[in-house]
Amino acid sequence: MDTENKLNSNDVEYLKVPKEGRVKSAPKEAIELNMPYPSHPFDQNSVGIDTPDGSKAFKRDTANRVFVNRSLSLDKIKFFGFDMDYTLAVYKSPVYEKKAFDLICERLASIGYPKDVLKFEYNDSFPVRGLFFDCELGNLLKVDTYGNILVCVHGLKFLSGYEVRKLYPNKFVQSDSSRYFILNTLFNLPETHLLACLVDYFDNCPGYQRTNHGVISSDQLLLTYKSIHQDIRAAVDWVHLKGTLKQLTVDNLETYVIKEPKLPKLLTRMRQSNRKTFILTNSDFLYTDKIMSFLLNETDESGKTIKKWTSYFDYVGVDARKPLFFGEGTALRRVDTETGALSIGRYSGELKEGQVFSGGSSDVFCNLLGAEGKDILYIGDHIFGDILKSKKKQGWRTYLVIPELTKELEVWQSRQDVFTKLRDLDIALADTYKNLDSAAIDKPDITEIKTSIREVTNMMETCYGQMGSLFRSGLEPLKPNHHDLDAIDVRFKQPNVLYLRTELLLQRLEYLKPSGLLPRQKRKLIERSPPVLVFTEDHQNDKVNYLRGIIRTQKEGEIENVHLLHPCNRQTFFASQATRYADLYAASCVNLLHYPFSYLFRAPPQLMPHESTVEHTGELFEPTESSAFAPRGFSFSEDHPSSCALDFHRQISKNSSGSVCRCDDDDDDSTESESDESTQEPKTPVYEEKNGVSPLDKM
Repeated sequence: MDTENKLNSNDVEYLKVPKEGRVKSAPKEAIELNMPYPSHPFDQNSVGIDTPDGSKAFKRDTANRVFVNRSLSLDKIKFFGFDMDYTLAVYKSPVYEKKAFDLICERLASIGYPKDVLKFEYNDSFPVRGLFFDCELGNLLKVDTYGNILVCVHGLKFLSGYEVRKLYPNKFVQSDSSRYFILNTLFNLPETHLLACLVDYFDNCPGYQRTNHGVISSDQLLLTYKSIHQDIRAAVDWVHLKGTLKQLTVDNLETYVIKEPKLPKLLTRMRQSNRKTFILTNSDFLYTDKIMSFLLNETDESGKTIKKWTSYFDYVGVDARKPLFFGEGTALRRVDTETGALSIGRYSGELKEGQVFSGGSSDVFCNLLGAEGKDILYIGDHIFGDILKSKKKQGWRTYLVIPELTKELEVWQSRQDVFTKLRDLDIALADTYKNLDSAAIDKPDITEIKTSIREVTNMMETCYGQMGSLFRSGLEPLKPNHHDLDAIDVRFKQPNVLYLRTELLLQRLEYLKPSGLLPRQKRKLIERSPPVLVFTEDHQNDKVNYLRGIIRTQKEGEIENVHLLHPCNRQTFFASQATRYADLYAASCVNLLHYPFSYLFRAPPQLMPHESTVEHTGELFEPTESSAFAPRGFSFSEDHPSSCALDFHRQISKNSSGSVCRCDDDDDDSTESESDESTQEPKTPVYEEKNGVSPLDKM
């Protein structure tokens, strides 16, 4: 990383500002934001992690690690199942998404949308999985586990907390409402960005006037956000099922598909360990055959195939139509591997190795395999179609593939300084309230700490992309107060150029370089007023878009939206689904190659705040009369004060006969019943549009 672009402490000076106190100013030169993504290679060797007692705990290299939500013993797994798209066959990003984006735009133009849509360009830093699209108001929403809104974007404009509350008074949405479409898959990334582009285009198009639920043209034609979404959905399905995307992919496999060299070794070792392997994909056989042949076929020097991909699997299932497969399913048919044609009638014989089958259901499949639910570890990327449904309907053990995890871990490791700074600020905040209780009258001044937390949190969030992390949101829009507004100084109201006082911005801008944006006379004026930051606004400029939510301008001479961001640290809806339904997760399925097939994956303890923030050492807790309840655990002596906690962690309980039973530590799968309303899948056309299946799920 270019060290010359780093802001040196010698380049700033302290100014005396009566209201704001001591603040740092910007360099005297006008500066332009330059915050590239961090580039930090993973360690190539396994490492030892320090434990509280000073010993070393062995950990595999981060890039090769499988992460555990629920304990799972590989020794108990008899069948390994795989999805194909984005699991065995990982498409090259952003090349593949860009091609899909362009084809969808072409389809929209062909059905009557303005030709301007052909000028749209895919920006891979904008979309992230797991967003909600509000079909009524045209907003993209990033929500937490419970449906609380973390980030709201209308078109390409990030809304402030004040604006969000006007649209959603409780800042809350119901995930099971048909009003919201959940963009949960990697195939949804181009669609996510196109939704934002089209909403932004029509809202600002001279020939259209914006309404509450869409736009109306000059000739009184109403185009709602819901209809825009429906048109994009139809275009996406057409591109994947009837368009040229599949053909372009198989004609350019080297361009669009990653050939993982470790994949044959993984499948071979699974079969050598006396486990059965199967592939279960929604793609048709002809497409599956092309992709898997590229990944697994072995050829001699003359190019003749000496080992086909089907030899790596005991069973092959195509056209599965997940998630319908995990419900009523479809007819199970045999596939002619030469022509791809399906046999007439429902297949009722035994599953034979080497044969390819189409359709079916999980009930039929498990019966023919002779498998119980927990005998199967199913590996897939689709949080709903692969993971949630297989877990809730059949009790399969689940392994979620999250390709974005590589980027998430890269930021987590390379930006440790940011996380350390945030931790130090939390400590400083706690110290501010030290020795204060309910008798305190004076209110401590925490303005500076809150501002610093806000700045550091935003810096952390923007490292992941414009929409932040896939797993959590580190900031939340907040209506500006007068202190925030005082810190903003618009010196020249010329188009797309803002001059900002940097008290509230400087700390989040780590990489800066001189800019030549301004005429010489205006530059001299700025030099006499050091605390000024200059940048241009351009929706296609990723550097500027890293400032998402601080300042956005749309019209000449007008600040359309000014707000800062309030820090929060909540898991996203996607993260909660992954935690709840995926037993294991990793960036790639080949990470299993680094573990023996007798390995016991142990989940870390899920501690509540009273457990994670209270030390085991120190003074024992002495309950008062008002807080003392009758003891419910085993009694313990003063000589062994920790025996109660030990008994608790052993998870011992009495059954009805009075005997002692204990949980199975090595396999704590917690399959949830269908009657649990809190875990019901979203009742939206997102996943089940036609007879329980979205056309996209056929891909």
